[in-house]
Amino acid sequence: MAKATSTLDWCVVRLGEDHNWWVHETSDPVRWDVDGLSIIDPRQLAHLIELVDPLRDYGFDQDAMERAFIAFRIEKDLGGGKVRLKRTKESIFESEEKLFALPDILDEENGPYADLLDLLTRCRVKMLNDLFEFESKLTVDEVEDEIREEQNSNFIEGKAVHAFEELNTILDFMPAGYETDDEQPAKRLADEDEADDLPDLDEEEEEKLKNDESLKWDEDEESEDDEDGEKDDDESDEKDYDDDEEEDEKPRKKSRGKR
Repeated sequence: MAKATSTLDWCVVRLGEDHNWWVHETSDPVRWDVDGLSIIDPRQLAHLIELVDPLRDYGFDQDAMERAFIAFRIEKDLGGGKVRLKRTKESIFESEEKLFALPDILDEENGPYADLLDLLTRCRVKMLNDLFEFESKLTVDEVEDEIREEQNSNFIEGKAVHAFEELNTILDFMPAGYETDDEQPAKRLADEDEADDLPDLDEEEEEKLKNDESLKWDEDEESEDDEDGEKDDDESDEKDYDDDEEEDEKPRKKSRGKR
């Protein structure tokens, strides 16, 4: 039997204000509702692959993650923050091409993406119990309850949760009172994306900036301050020299030493 995702050949994605990519249109609008449908970009995918690597010692199955996503490659930049993606059979772990990964959520409760979330949660709990001496062993139910509480809050606020954020919530989970080295990878990546979005200056604009007198004020002022400082130092040295000469001309009192 053919997979239900076989008719999904392409999709158009858009860059949101949150610097995440969201699906705008698909080749299969019947099965795929694009409302709040998120997709993981190449940088986010590379970060997730790095995070799951330590979980291999605790039961992580790479094939389970492969099944949980539909891989796409960039086909065309449509402009206006939109990109057309073409489906590919490349492995998200082994491909040298920059791939987007769409979570397979056609069956939200029993599908491959739901299975991946369960697997990552179990592996994370095993790793934490192995690395930390908790007063009582951490359980999968405790972790799921805490994560579900946060998800319910987002649902009440009408906030669509991106898949990257959902996965990071599991992969970076720590019980209250404990800290991790990197608590907000999603925010950090967003900040990096924002920095990458800065426009490049052409040669003409750079030349204008170089010749802009308003930008040289601080530098010129520092040069003047340095010159004034040197003059003050020179005057101070001359004064000290004159004082030394006056002291040499005055008779010195004999000092009394201890006998």
